[in-house]
Amino acid sequence: MARSSQRQRRAGCAAALALLVVLLLLPPHAARAQSDDYQVHDSHFHLTNYIQEGVEIEAFLEIMGNEVGRVALFGIPLQQTWSFQTSGNYAPSYYLHSDAPLYYYSFTDAYIAMAYRSLTPAQQARFDPMITGFNPADMYAVDHIKRVLRTFPGVFTGIGEFSIHKEFVSAKVAGNTASLRNPALDRIFDFAAEAGLLVILHNDLDIPFGKPDAEPVYLARMRDLLLRHPDATIIWAHTGLGRVVFPSGASASVGPAQRSPRHIHLLERALTAPEVPNLHFDISWDETAKYIVSSPEAVRLAADLINRFPDRFLFGTDAVAPKDRESYLAVYHQYQPLWDALTPEARQMVKKGNYERLFDRASARVRAWEAANIKR
Repeated sequence: MARSSQRQRRAGCAAALALLVVLLLLPPHAARAQSDDYQVHDSHFHLTNYIQEGVEIEAFLEIMGNEVGRVALFGIPLQQTWSFQTSGNYAPSYYLHSDAPLYYYSFTDAYIAMAYRSLTPAQQARFDPMITGFNPADMYAVDHIKRVLRTFPGVFTGIGEFSIHKEFVSAKVAGNTASLRNPALDRIFDFAAEAGLLVILHNDLDIPFGKPDAEPVYLARMRDLLLRHPDATIIWAHTGLGRVVFPSGASASVGPAQRSPRHIHLLERALTAPEVPNLHFDISWDETAKYIVSSPEAVRLAADLINRFPDRFLFGTDAVAPKDRESYLAVYHQYQPLWDALTPEARQMVKKGNYERLFDRASARVRAWEAANIKR
């Protein structure tokens, strides 16, 4: 027992020393990427789409311009199959365009890494690449993540966006269905905590067209996952909402534009739970925005919550391979009523401050893990 304790202390000291070295050696351009010259950072962006096509990264830098400072950079881990038996000569480019299955496309991580490495150091400072090309139902998923870190050291900051329960998508994925109770997911979260990887997780709070006033189907399972992994830093994408996964208490009969106060209550419960201090939410996606800005009352409810917990929310676009600045920033401008309703402090934290704090900390921790675990 004493030897084991000594080994643990030595391992902890080595990790702390590695982290200190990384922090001291961070290049000066990293600070410039946090300049006040930018209006916002983007915590949720897909460079490529469901057939692995997208905008070239240099062209995307032009789209970002001087408005968007930093971007969490990832592809999409799923590839839409073009099945001739299903759609003939019609080539689907989106998962709603075909009944053919989706499959995991691991090369997306190499593509993102090479795109990032093609940039100058100053340009790289504006991106935080994320690992997505793994199957969360596969016990070998952790091995893929480690392999990516060892192949591309110094590149990745976290994992995600990856999905567990997602409307219209989960049922189309070939192979085993991902689950919040799968030990494979626990292995992923355990390693994320160990290596300091930031986690961006898509998991719908409920099933599509869930029953009004019933507890959301996946709420308890998500709570259990978070309780099992209090040391993992998690961004829950879209606050658990979707196209037809309405805010809890709303339904198709009242229309998706009606935001339920009960959804705000569920988020508040999660944010006040001391057992999950590392849980955050992003408000990415135009589908999320439509709920938040659907009425003055909806804006007030959302703003009141964010103003009380300003360090737990991040802005993201959830843009997929945008062709121009107007389409890329559409969600940002859609949120103008919310920006106006937030306090100056909360607005700054949601737009930029929380991004810088979470992604910078994750980057330093991952670099420290690489320094301690990758043979040079």
